[in-house]
Amino acid sequence: MAGKKLEAGLTAEVGETVSLDKTAVKVGSGDREVYATPAMIALIEKTAVKALEGALEENTTSVGTRLDVKHLAATPVGMKVWAKCTLTEVDRKRLVFKVEAYDECDLIGEGIHERFIVDAEKFTAKAKSKLTK
Repeated sequence: MAGKKLEAGLTAEVGETVSLDKTAVKVGSGDREVYATPAMIALIEKTAVKALEGALEENTTSVGTRLDVKHLAATPVGMKVWAKCTLTEVDRKRLVFKVEAYDECDLIGEGIHERFIVDAEKFTAKAKSKLTK
């Protein structure tokens, strides 16, 4: 059973330092050694998952289904970045987050992220069933 209540207002922050493996050059999303948009998106999803820790029913998980995020500013290697996700809407199994990403100087990203609550085992089994098709 959940340890905290699944309701609007749940929030989390997660940070990291921009390293070479998180640059646009390394992940293939550009040709500059700056924080890659896909790395920022991964940080946002990780942060949303953290916000839900202890709030989901046993044997369930959440899966990302939508991201609408603007990447507003470049961040160099070596600078700290962090994401903040705030749950703004719970519509049965649909969860909507307001998301923001920052570096040490600027707001670098903002938007919304949507996740759905699913049965963990059924979800995994359905994905694995594709291997036999």
